[in-house]
Amino acid sequence: MTSVRRDLHGDGGRSRPPRLRPPAHRVSPRAIAHWAIEYLLLWGLAFGLSLGVAAWLGDTEADWLPGWLADRVGALPWLVGGAGLLMVTVAPVWRYRVHRWEVSADVVYTRTGWFSREWLLVPVSRIQTVDTEQGWIERMLGLATIEVNTASHTGSSQVSGLPAGVATRLAGDLAHRAHDLRDDAT
Repeated sequence: MTSVRRDLHGDGGRSRPPRLRPPAHRVSPRAIAHWAIEYLLLWGLAFGLSLGVAAWLGDTEADWLPGWLADRVGALPWLVGGAGLLMVTVAPVWRYRVHRWEVSADVVYTRTGWFSREWLLVPVSRIQTVDTEQGWIERMLGLATIEVNTASHTGSSQVSGLPAGVATRLAGDLAHRAHDLRDDAT
């Protein structure tokens, strides 16, 4: 008995997974400001705490700290401030460039991630709920987040940084389509 192996991909039998094209839509450019404000608040709090820790450790004799660390505790706010400045200026732009979304007739398609990318395809027929959320920063900027939930936690998807009107229309459209598909399946 002989078996014949065909090289369908032209790569010597080492098949590669298919490449997904990026989803069609970017989030709103105002999402950059939204994420920058969130990071600024978070890293501002971290900077304030690091100042407090450095001042407290600088005023006390911390015998429990190794000598090399006790001598450099004043650098802590500088390190936290530098990391925070980098996060506030670079991360929102990077996140904007990566985060994309698309809704077709039968699937909600999202791409997220920083260093490792996640492509998520949620079949419209599997959608159970569609939620729209707005935090206070999003409200201030006219943005919203849409959350598409399925019975599986791993099948759920979220798109943040959408204009509020787009998110509301999209949530209503997806809910109607999911309902109609569910009715057709019974």
